[in-house]
Amino acid sequence: QVQLVESGGGLVQPGGSLRLSCAASGNIFSINVMGWYRQAPGKQRELVAAITSGGSTNYADSVKGRFTISFSRDNAKTAVYLQMNALKPEDTAVYYCNVRQTMASGEYDYWGQGTQVTVSS
Repeated sequence: QVQLVESGGGLVQPGGSLRLSCAASGNIFSINVMGWYRQAPGKQRELVAAITSGGSTNYADSVKGRFTISFSRDNAKTAVYLQMNALKPEDTAVYYCNVRQTMASGEYDYWGQGTQVTVSS
């Protein structure tokens, strides 16, 4: 089992910045992909950004050049971050941290509880 705790959401004006954090603990070994998804009201959950344990990244076209995903890892914890700059009202959504663990028995996805990001003047 992997436990995820998110922090960093809030209300910000257009053009502002926020940094989301997600701390993973528990059986963090064999986590090979970490990412952030978001879901706006009435819309499907969508991938915002993902990063592999080797450092390869993938971004939604709508956030390229504005958002940066990164991670840190030590023996006890893994954390994934999303730096969001030049925020727009359309970035308003609940943001979810996701990690994918690859084990001999298969792949397992874990989700955070979600953190609200609201971009409004």
